[in-house]
Amino acid sequence: MTQDARQYAPATERNREPILEILLQVLPQSGTILEIASGTGEHAVFFASRLSSHLWLPTDANLELRASIIAWTEHIGCNNVCPPLELDVREPVWAVEKGAVTQWLNISPIVTIVNINMIHISPWSACLGLMAGAGRILAAGGILYLYGPFKQGYEHTAASNAAFDEYLRAQNQEWGVRNLDDVVAAAKAEHLILKQIYQMPANNLSVVFERSAIE
Repeated sequence: MTQDARQYAPATERNREPILEILLQVLPQSGTILEIASGTGEHAVFFASRLSSHLWLPTDANLELRASIIAWTEHIGCNNVCPPLELDVREPVWAVEKGAVTQWLNISPIVTIVNINMIHISPWSACLGLMAGAGRILAAGGILYLYGPFKQGYEHTAASNAAFDEYLRAQNQEWGVRNLDDVVAAAKAEHLILKQIYQMPANNLSVVFERSAIE
């Protein structure tokens, strides 16, 4: 893969350091980190190169973005970034739950699922699918990390988020900034309990869930 396949997301350089600060606080000491909707791959290589005791498993439903992830991995030279998988969270069984992938995940199990800036630019069914998959895959104590803009109490927390929400809905009526209480309720239905909310730059939040031991 040539470096020409690399794509760039301007927001990545702005948010990667603050996100890393939170990940360093909430991640288990080792294991595989499954990133859902990895996009360009810039986050994957940045985080993986600073989390050497973990394996980073990127995924994306878009073929061109998976090519970008491979190109970024080769460009940076990260040996703890796995080849990206094709994955749509709305599928009832994810790629990591079947086939040869499960063999090496038995050696280094998925301990954390990371999802950055996805649920507001996808249908609500994608959020529900994310929660269902996390509930199936994570063992008790496993972490689900979300980053992005959220409404709180069904109200926008900033004028910029309200404008962004309007823009998203103009692109697709199924998109939009989600209400945090709805996301928390969807997570709870899959045995994922809200652990911590962190205020982030540009009116975003880091939202951390923990997989409950109670079935």
